[in-house]
Amino acid sequence: MTAPLLEVDRLNRNYGKVRAVAELSFAMARGQVTGFVGPNGAGKTTTMRIVATLDIPDSGDARVDGVSVLVEPREVRRRIGYMSDQFHPYPNLDIVEYLDFFARAHGLRGRRRTETVRRVASFCGLDTFRDRPATGLSKGMGQRLHLAKTLLHDPLLLILDEPASGLDPRARIEFRALLKELAAAGKGILISSHILPELGETCDSVVVLEKGRRVVSGSIAEIQKSVQQEQTVFLRVLGEPEAAERFLLTQPNVSDIAIDGSRLQFDFAGDDEAMSELVKRAFHADLRIVEFARTEADLEDIFLRTTKGNLQ
Repeated sequence: MTAPLLEVDRLNRNYGKVRAVAELSFAMARGQVTGFVGPNGAGKTTTMRIVATLDIPDSGDARVDGVSVLVEPREVRRRIGYMSDQFHPYPNLDIVEYLDFFARAHGLRGRRRTETVRRVASFCGLDTFRDRPATGLSKGMGQRLHLAKTLLHDPLLLILDEPASGLDPRARIEFRALLKELAAAGKGILISSHILPELGETCDSVVVLEKGRRVVSGSIAEIQKSVQQEQTVFLRVLGEPEAAERFLLTQPNVSDIAIDGSRLQFDFAGDDEAMSELVKRAFHADLRIVEFARTEADLEDIFLRTTKGNLQ
């Protein structure tokens, strides 16, 4: 099996009497986008800072591409790109000068540095803003510049702390498209956000924290199955919905039937095979079905069902 790109191993971090991170462990693979979810004070930023070698745990370790953040922090920094939740560009620099400064800091020289700055600026959609002052950008363009700076040294792992905070809808959509391209190129992305529907569309796995501890982790599909014992099903029929209601009352795994006009809603506790049999029996019962749909728990549902709202 391929080794994980990121391994967080029994991480602990205390600030005085507050335990910010407690026995936290999880892993993620190359090309994977992992959402880091939790209420304020759950330990998300602390964990990200430890992985980014900006903080030191009291115990435990984190490894990026097999390299320990405690033993070889310089090597880890070559492998990661950290995008904090605050962006404060330097004054008196335009976009190209700003990126060139950080490219030099990463040791890029000559034509390689010039070409890298050009390529990264183009990827992040900054071409037409090259000469604009870095301090005079909109929130969305500022986040693009922040991401561009993070990509200059071609890191394996991107650590993004609230990157979509304050962006308008179009900017969020465009930013999400950039992240999907990066994941498709094989980069691992660990991303925190309070915009849960956004994470649900971007991530293929999630780690949910509360009071510094991992509550649940894994692929979104796996967690959906574990937290959702029943599915909500919507049924719309031609004719009188009462006939459909009478049919549903006789069916196994069906409960909490409600009628809204020509539409019915009910909870279903069976698996896919049982759902298929229900649909078959409905047609044999001469129900004139024009819509049959079920809903699955989204990331907001997962968050609400797995956390208790405890703050610290």
